[in-house]
Amino acid sequence: MARMTPSEAFVETLAANGVTEIFGIMGSAFMDAMDIFAPAGIQLIPVVHEQGAAHMADGYSRVSGRHGVVIGQNGPGISNCVTAIAAAYWAHSPVVMITPETGTMGQGLGGFQEANQLPMFQEFVKYQGHVNNPRRMAEYTARCFDRAMSEMGPTQLNIPRDYFYGDIDVEIPQPMRLDRGPGGEDSLNRAAEALQTARFPVIVSGGGVVMADAVEDCRALAERLGAAVVNSYLHNDSFPASHPLWCGPLGYQGSKAAMSLISKADVVIALGTRLGPFGTLPQYGIDYWPKDAKIIQIDADHKMLGLVKQIDVGICGDAGSAARALLSRLDNRALACDASKQERAETIASEKSAWEQELEGWIHEKDDYSLDMIKEQGEEPGSWLHPRQVLRELEKAMPKDVMVSTDIGNINAIANSYLRFERSRSFLAPMSWGNCGYSLPTMIGAKCAAPDRPAVAYSGDGAWAMSCAEIMTSVRHNIPVTGVVFHNRQWGAEKKNQVDFYDRRFVAGELDNKSFAGIGKAMGTEGIVVDRLEDVGPALARAVDMQMNDGKSTVVEIMCTRELGDPFRRDALSKPVRHLPKYRDYV
Repeated sequence: MARMTPSEAFVETLAANGVTEIFGIMGSAFMDAMDIFAPAGIQLIPVVHEQGAAHMADGYSRVSGRHGVVIGQNGPGISNCVTAIAAAYWAHSPVVMITPETGTMGQGLGGFQEANQLPMFQEFVKYQGHVNNPRRMAEYTARCFDRAMSEMGPTQLNIPRDYFYGDIDVEIPQPMRLDRGPGGEDSLNRAAEALQTARFPVIVSGGGVVMADAVEDCRALAERLGAAVVNSYLHNDSFPASHPLWCGPLGYQGSKAAMSLISKADVVIALGTRLGPFGTLPQYGIDYWPKDAKIIQIDADHKMLGLVKQIDVGICGDAGSAARALLSRLDNRALACDASKQERAETIASEKSAWEQELEGWIHEKDDYSLDMIKEQGEEPGSWLHPRQVLRELEKAMPKDVMVSTDIGNINAIANSYLRFERSRSFLAPMSWGNCGYSLPTMIGAKCAAPDRPAVAYSGDGAWAMSCAEIMTSVRHNIPVTGVVFHNRQWGAEKKNQVDFYDRRFVAGELDNKSFAGIGKAMGTEGIVVDRLEDVGPALARAVDMQMNDGKSTVVEIMCTRELGDPFRRDALSKPVRHLPKYRDYV
């Protein structure tokens, strides 16, 4: 036991958990602790807005595999973080949200910046630690860090602001980390038996593979089976795209090759994925999820097993350990799929080739509205660019070892078909939360965690406007990133619904924007406007070169047509019915 202040106990526990960066905005509520961050080797990275801070902590966590930490002033500073913590929750990121709150003697009196802060986050955190006595500061702080890792998601540490002061005797707890196993013997044996008789096995490689750093284990299992590997939705980095068995992502705007191949499966291994509804829904008019296949689901959270899809075998275990355990059970067995390995390899290659040819020829969206927009805007060089052509050129120009984040929106969703990676912890997206303003701050956090890797953030013009001020954070603190802004002057994803369901009655969907490259320059970045297709790749290469060699952030503004891809919520809408005459006549 050592004599120290609660602030010292708090900071010493942060240091014991390896914290070197915290994202947030300074505030009086935690100033006594903040005063000693630097001597403990902790840098507070000030941001423009606290939502950006929590996104940065998420990006930092997802790329590093360590805790991301965010802090803010009690009340409005803390409430600003809720949206981003929800995104971290759906990404299973071990973010620790530190929420100083009103002092204990003022609670309930309606004082300045007072709020009940625990209910704000209760739906989006795995654990809430409320320091109810200064002597328990280190205990609760340590528990929040431990639980974030063991529960695979954000936690909240709530501290009354007067509890940072005083003198206490305390022992700083050492971090506790779980050693996750492969799952139960019985379930592993049943899974191996199902795989022994499989003739067309397919692996869905999910976020759990990335979190467990288990891509090599997935590869070894896939090669033993000769199984096609498809990525779960928005986890395009869960298997190397150069591998012959890689087939691309399922779900919204995914790979037709992946969908065609999984539709043929007689056994599906869902490795480290909850099989979320948005990642298994029909796409391109294809209802591809196999109806009669046996499903083996492996997830570290037992509550995910069988939650979305009916399964035959559920394994609660680490994705890497489970893959290795299955492989050891299969190594000395004759498998039914062995005889057709070469045939399946040819089928996989053929499906991938057909999809690549389709993508190469898919110059623009083919619906009537998009064709009208193309004619209206013209197609000559110096005019507006087709989003799919732009995405293809960006794909070709992507540097090795790149990290890419995507925001929510029409063009960003279509990018799912074009983003391919060779290593894990490379692709960041807002997952099922789907909030705008995600991409840029998340990539700043990722770059902070991996400064030696190229960092590229995709955003539409609407989403970019929500968080573009964080470019100032990247400039102020020398965290260079490249922002790619698709400037098409509209809320494209929702506008597509107005085309399909509301007879092109457009309400609140148009965005009249000035130059985002110019705004970036005003905030201290380089700015590049691209309005010729042949300039797309060189612009990205130039921006990344300035990022990696000159330490400069760049805004690449790409002038795109108003083409619209498939709607992402077709299941949630129907043709309008109106009963009152004045509305019925309008329809």
